[in-house]
Amino acid sequence: MKTQFWLACLFLFSVSGLQAQLNPQAISIPMRDGKALSAQLYLPNATGTFPVILIQTPYNKLYYQLTGLPLGVDYDIASSNYAFVVLDWRCFYGSIGACTANPNRGEDGYDAVEWIAAQPWCNGKVGTWGPSALGNVQFQTAYEQPPHLVCAIPKVAAPWETYHKYYPGGSIIVEHLQTLQTLFGNYDLVIDNPYYNLIWQFAENTSMNPELVDVPMLLVAGWFDHNTEWDMVLIDTLSKASPQSVRDKHKILVGPWVHGGTSQSSVGTGQQGELFFPEAAAWNDIKGLEFFDFYMRGVENGWEDQARYIYFQMGDNEWHESQIWPPAGGTSQTYYLHADGTILPEAPDTPNASLSFPYDPEDPSPTIGGKTLNPDLLQGPYDQAEEVESRADVLLFSTPVLTESISIQGKIGVQLYVSSDRPDTDFTLRLTDVYPDGRSILLGECIQRMRFRNGYTQAAEAFMNPGEVYLITLEFEDLAVTFPVGHQLRLIVSSSNYPRYNRNMNTGGEMHPNGNIDTLVNPLVATNSVHLSTAYPSSLELPLAAVSSGITNPDNLKLNIDISPNPTTGQVEVRGEGIIKVELYDINGQLIRRVSTANSLDLEGLLAGVYVVQVVTEKGVVSRQVVKH
Repeated sequence: MKTQFWLACLFLFSVSGLQAQLNPQAISIPMRDGKALSAQLYLPNATGTFPVILIQTPYNKLYYQLTGLPLGVDYDIASSNYAFVVLDWRCFYGSIGACTANPNRGEDGYDAVEWIAAQPWCNGKVGTWGPSALGNVQFQTAYEQPPHLVCAIPKVAAPWETYHKYYPGGSIIVEHLQTLQTLFGNYDLVIDNPYYNLIWQFAENTSMNPELVDVPMLLVAGWFDHNTEWDMVLIDTLSKASPQSVRDKHKILVGPWVHGGTSQSSVGTGQQGELFFPEAAAWNDIKGLEFFDFYMRGVENGWEDQARYIYFQMGDNEWHESQIWPPAGGTSQTYYLHADGTILPEAPDTPNASLSFPYDPEDPSPTIGGKTLNPDLLQGPYDQAEEVESRADVLLFSTPVLTESISIQGKIGVQLYVSSDRPDTDFTLRLTDVYPDGRSILLGECIQRMRFRNGYTQAAEAFMNPGEVYLITLEFEDLAVTFPVGHQLRLIVSSSNYPRYNRNMNTGGEMHPNGNIDTLVNPLVATNSVHLSTAYPSSLELPLAAVSSGITNPDNLKLNIDISPNPTTGQVEVRGEGIIKVELYDINGQLIRRVSTANSLDLEGLLAGVYVVQVVTEKGVVSRQVVKH
């Protein structure tokens, strides 16, 4: 969620003449230091008392007034079971007048929660919600343990400040850090510490405090988000180290989603980069409401019976559940890289085989999609064939066209035997799914800076001897993906992925001269090699999934909702008990129509395709796909 994107949205609303359909009350929330933070209050009606969802944002509270409230409420606040308070962070937008040096956002969150709970329109229960920075602040608030905080939904958020978050494989993430600097200012401390040291140890030890999280959390993550790794660490840590009373109550929902904020793709939309996942549309809202309904309203909707991990298996395009990650029953299988560019289960039988490629820091392999953050870059799964694979500075390794599907659940490991004619260089990997039509869709990426092959402290730094072969181990972040019959699994090997990662100058010199994360000083062209022989068998370790069936929304069965006819050429009837409202979403998760007085939806005039019908009932929320002919 980036400032540029929000400003563009606000501009579009202003120039189009659209009138906001929400009329929140302006409120001022007092803080313990005598200052007050600016907020907006959205009430379903003027006389009731409600559980309240608090959103704390650095991106301007007016965004929600103009574009609608989350969790499927949109502009229909009158039908919501919840009131909403949207608060500008101290030092941002409406709260800039309360600015202080080094604000404690956790304390601000505590004060906001407790003030809200004491208001006549609140029933004493407060939950928090929000993505990215709006998710991180929920952890800071939870650490303060406000008595009236009931639960929280941090989305695509990772509060742990760890070295590898900023220096994966030892290479700083250029576009990511540039974006953070634009949004939040100085990151010199990160740039000035390219080695793992006491500063990083302190940051890691003080930024994640699971023992203080005493309320249930639903983490929402995406397979294409840059925080996937840290969200999986976070749910594991919370389930082991938070107070005993809530350890079994934390869950994570992982969909085929990007971070969002740079295009129409976002958490909960069907479109993600060049791929479409209509089966995942709006599941973040569906599960979010189930979570809030259970903890904030006491609705017996079976939430506690769902497993800790609720995840989307891409390729099969099904939702699954598991109590552990990776799911039980999986196996690991080694596949080898061969000099003819194949990936096979058989080890190479050639005594001397290697493939070489050039790497010029002044002409790096470009970043095309992936887990980016910069609004000027593509984000998510994009085709690598034209702009990456066609270049001379990559090696391509592919399985034969699959006659049986391959299902992955977990981290794919890669062992490469490599050499170079320079003292330092990088090896970067991209994992793709090659479609029958030739598209090579990006699924994952990783990097290893060779000076850090033995470790990331300055003492562990080691440079290369020209021509000497070294073994390096890389690892892609967690995935749940099935490569169907007719597809291929592909590994792209290069020495750059720019501006995702810093360009190695190949000199062995200072990595960030003058504190600049993207400076080239007398760079050298490198010739790098991957070895593929009996003595040096480069390989992949695939975490193969056990055979398992997908799940559907469990409430579909429990609530006995019927939607027919399906497929339809026009109108569908929705039948069931306790229906409050019926909503229709497109495959991007965008609300199209809502019915609150009758249980039928008219799809006349809509394009043929897949839509999602969301049914809000007295006992929970049901989601079904409907096909329009």
